[in-house]
Amino acid sequence: MNDRHDAPGEGGRAVLLRGGTVHSPADPRATALLVQGDTVAWVGSEAGADSILDGARGAAVEVVRLDGALVTPAFTDAHVHATATGLALTGLDLSGAGTLGEALARVRAHAVARPGDPVLLGQGWDASRWPERRPPTRAELDAAAGGRPLYLSRVDVHSAAVTTALLDRVPDVTALTGYHPDRPLTGAAHHAVRAAALAGVGARQRDQAQAAALARAAALGIGTVHECGGPDISSEDDFTGLLRLAAERPGPRVVGYWAEHVTGAAGADKVRALGAAGAAGDLFADGSLGSHTACLHQPYADTGGTGAAYLDAAAVAAHVAACTEAGLQAGFHAIGDAAVTAVADGVRAVADALGRARVRAARHRVEHAEMLTPRTVAAFADLGLTASVQPAFDAAWGGPDGMYAERLGPGRARTLNPYAALLRAGVPLALGSDSPVTPLDPWGGVRAAAYHRTPEHRIPVRAAFTAHTRGGWRAARRDGGGLLVPGAPADYAVWAAGWDHGREGDGPEAAAPGAAWSTDARPAAPALPPLAPGGQLPVCVRTVVAGRTVHERPNE
Repeated sequence: MNDRHDAPGEGGRAVLLRGGTVHSPADPRATALLVQGDTVAWVGSEAGADSILDGARGAAVEVVRLDGALVTPAFTDAHVHATATGLALTGLDLSGAGTLGEALARVRAHAVARPGDPVLLGQGWDASRWPERRPPTRAELDAAAGGRPLYLSRVDVHSAAVTTALLDRVPDVTALTGYHPDRPLTGAAHHAVRAAALAGVGARQRDQAQAAALARAAALGIGTVHECGGPDISSEDDFTGLLRLAAERPGPRVVGYWAEHVTGAAGADKVRALGAAGAAGDLFADGSLGSHTACLHQPYADTGGTGAAYLDAAAVAAHVAACTEAGLQAGFHAIGDAAVTAVADGVRAVADALGRARVRAARHRVEHAEMLTPRTVAAFADLGLTASVQPAFDAAWGGPDGMYAERLGPGRARTLNPYAALLRAGVPLALGSDSPVTPLDPWGGVRAAAYHRTPEHRIPVRAAFTAHTRGGWRAARRDGGGLLVPGAPADYAVWAAGWDHGREGDGPEAAAPGAAWSTDARPAAPALPPLAPGGQLPVCVRTVVAGRTVHERPNE
């Protein structure tokens, strides 16, 4: 319920939220929040809220009655691909296909439903979950698509199954690394065919997809996304179009990263001209475990081979040196242990040449960073590297029977995604989804980090939440956001009340009996909901970015 009163202050509309629970380190027992324009002005108690209204003079204030709801900082998803996410939301998503036959049936239905699309696009298939244990053949896809161009990216987006008609659009594709006549494409062949497929996406379809992705993010309480674009992933038009869309319409903030290798001032200037926050994101040092392209020190357990090395330590060092000299944030995609080692060694070489303090100040980042060792964890901490990680990867593919164990064997698989070791070492963490690889789902990501399939890698709910809020702001070199304290940006989400606030059980943090919205028994800890596996996740009823409502649940 909203009321209007007289309110103090100038310089923007005042909004007082009261009668709920406010997650704030400024007052762990806060029930009210005052926003002035685009900034948090005050956090406190009901008595304090009464005093604010009693002392109001002259201006109007909107009073939002929370009725027991929880208010938190809006989430930041530190790794997304907006256009691909939107295309999955509005098009062919095979992530739910339980068999090869079901996937082919969905392709046939999609082809019938989209007769005018120049290229059929789909994503999300995962043959490791199918009883057939194999991807579709080219002949099967040719038949299902009716002979039309079709691009189907694997769930990790590091390989794709395609039709003959799409291959015909890429001259000399058979000579490129990663081409195989009847297996999914990887490497250069995949990148070339993906570019041809995405060239068939018109500006209108792209804008609709991007708008759908941002709307879904807002509906989940996400106030900021880090878009990871680049010449091997999307296009400059796609990247700048998203930044323009975000600037022109109410919605989540978009921090853009452009993954192009920089070796000098001209390259850095190009990245800045595109509007990017850094030459980072998916600048590939390697590929993925699911596609057997993550670069390993020792061979894969199921196929042999050690994956693909796209950048060595010297190439990493050249990029980091140029970015550091230009004052630009650098970053890489690195999953396999050999790729992570190459990144750490390359950054170390730059620290030796330019000074450790300069490298640390630049806050360079590494996406995924799954196969870490004690040596590389220590290097991340020493060099100030942010680990931009996706806990949903472990939830999807971890455990003794998961895809990671199949690819690496159970021993190596248990070492993956060691979030607790990273936290102990002081490595900054930022959480994300890599959507559409895994869905936008911030509370699910917090839960996955807290209930990691390997118990020694679990981190407290509170630490995971911080990494998914304030950690995302810090990863983008933007301090002061991601928490609700006076002077902070007014980016927040309101979560419905009315579900079980009781003890979380044997989870990483248990709630004190009767402590509403709290997973921490400490009496002065800011509130958070219980997130035990199998329980209901919080439902977002309103998302606000810079003081503007960008999502409101119907009938709320």
